[in-house]
Amino acid sequence: MTSSLTIPALHAAYRDGSLTPTALIDALLERAAQVPDHAIWITPPDAAWLHARAKALEAQGMDGLPLFGVPFAVKDNIDLAGVPTTCACPDYAYTPEVSANVVARLEAAGAIALGKTNLDQFATGLNGTRSPYGACCNAFNPDFISGGSSSGSAVAVALGLASFSLGTDTAGSGRVPAAFNNLIGLKPTCGLLSTTGVVPACRSLDVVSIFALSAPDAQRVLAVAAAEDCADPYSRAAESYGFDFGRATTFRFGVPMDKDLEFFGDVESERIFREGVARLESLGGEAVPIDFAPFLDTARLLYGGPWVAERYQAIRDFIDAKPEALFPVTRDITFGGAKPLAADAFAAQYKLRALQRICVPVWNTVDCIVTPTAGTIYTRAQMLADPIQLNTNLGLYTNFMNLLDYAAIAVPGGFRQDGLPLGVTLFAPAHQDVPLLHLAERWQASRAAPCGTAEAAPAPADPEASAPVGSGQVRLAVVGAHLSGLPLNHQLTSRCARLVAATRTAPVYRFYALADGKRPGLIRVAAGGAAIACEVWELSAAAFGSFVAAIPAPLGIGSVTLADGSSVAGFLCEPAGLDGARDITALGGWRAYLAAA
Repeated sequence: MTSSLTIPALHAAYRDGSLTPTALIDALLERAAQVPDHAIWITPPDAAWLHARAKALEAQGMDGLPLFGVPFAVKDNIDLAGVPTTCACPDYAYTPEVSANVVARLEAAGAIALGKTNLDQFATGLNGTRSPYGACCNAFNPDFISGGSSSGSAVAVALGLASFSLGTDTAGSGRVPAAFNNLIGLKPTCGLLSTTGVVPACRSLDVVSIFALSAPDAQRVLAVAAAEDCADPYSRAAESYGFDFGRATTFRFGVPMDKDLEFFGDVESERIFREGVARLESLGGEAVPIDFAPFLDTARLLYGGPWVAERYQAIRDFIDAKPEALFPVTRDITFGGAKPLAADAFAAQYKLRALQRICVPVWNTVDCIVTPTAGTIYTRAQMLADPIQLNTNLGLYTNFMNLLDYAAIAVPGGFRQDGLPLGVTLFAPAHQDVPLLHLAERWQASRAAPCGTAEAAPAPADPEASAPVGSGQVRLAVVGAHLSGLPLNHQLTSRCARLVAATRTAPVYRFYALADGKRPGLIRVAAGGAAIACEVWELSAAAFGSFVAAIPAPLGIGSVTLADGSSVAGFLCEPAGLDGARDITALGGWRAYLAAA
């Protein structure tokens, strides 16, 4: 079996014949048998069923299957046809006839569902200890918590038992386990992945999440799984994501002021976070201090307000009939949802609206925000001794996310001195999933460190990884007075354009100062060309249209080839405009021409 379970590595091995889905299943079953004490599975992999699935895929072939032969695990509050859904409560179990919408989409793309994973009962908890199937163990040290509620889903990927997995994330359940097990944990925009076939926790806030070994892998899974579902009233279509700060050479990221940061005495956690801020700066980010208090106030609403009533409503008939079937801590939390009045719900909605209004202006100053994923990590013994307060501590930086309708991704941050991993979280407004994934991809590349417990760093970015939707943006190469700081740059900035990169064209152009001396002309040539300095800006399609309409002859917009071989829209000159022009190609750019003038 290939040493890597990333999607590009598996597909490369399938294509060259060194691996088949059947051989992969055999290897994974053998590997799973070596880690029986982590309480990962509720319904473990079934060899006969998996072999039949693998053989069927081999007969079908790879064509048209973007996730061909890719093994994944499913949290046991998400339906998998023919397999019991328990929510970690045996008395609640039922066996669905059809898979959840998101599982069905992944299987239709060729992925192999391995089994159902352990979780904090009814997805209530961030720690992984609240299950009658056993407290899930951290992949790096079994004395420590795995994080939850998507505990088994995270540990399965971290220990190399699956390429990716599905969790759910209402209050951090897809991010905290990622941080504690050295994984990518994507919490998509609310509604982007259907929750049809998912047992609700807080139905208005529930999100299906993705654990992966790399950001491109998560993006590839997202591209397959995301689709509007008319059977899910909270489903919505993906929208264009705007400025792709994840691919830009400069971007702005918010950092909570020190007064709003809490590490619960864990100096190693604080070190890892500070190093994360420095890493983002090394990737071209500008750190912008922000007042994080409104976000924290929003987080307190989730369990301190009437939203806990949704947890009660989700299993109301069951818990009223069989309260003894629940873990005591889960039962107490859930029954707490029976207490708020309708008036309390409206009061909380009003407060949430006010906090949303306060948080909105921060996005005028930053493209994304970075926080710790969790302020610290605890042993299982510590968690069991103080299950409410310590669980509350774990949600400090996660509970507000869905209330404010943000997309988020947890990325591996580094390791404490005791060898335990911790992560940081990047988040942005709804539908900015793809820029976050691109930034996470760059983050991983800069660390060149493995995900999960693997010994090798992940493979380079998957060129086949795709987005569920386009950006709605147009990239434009400028070579003259529209460059940063020059007289016409305001025509871009006034249209909310953002600088993506300062680069050069491919060496196939001649460059001229036009007769008026105020504008350059770029001409593509068959021979004798040179690379010309340029900037690439990004702006919305509507803004691009108004910008182009104002361009005077002899300049126009065509396709400009950049040094990396890619093509973007850019300024070109009509040949007739070169009358009286001066060839300045040797200077290499407009700024050099201005300096020499």
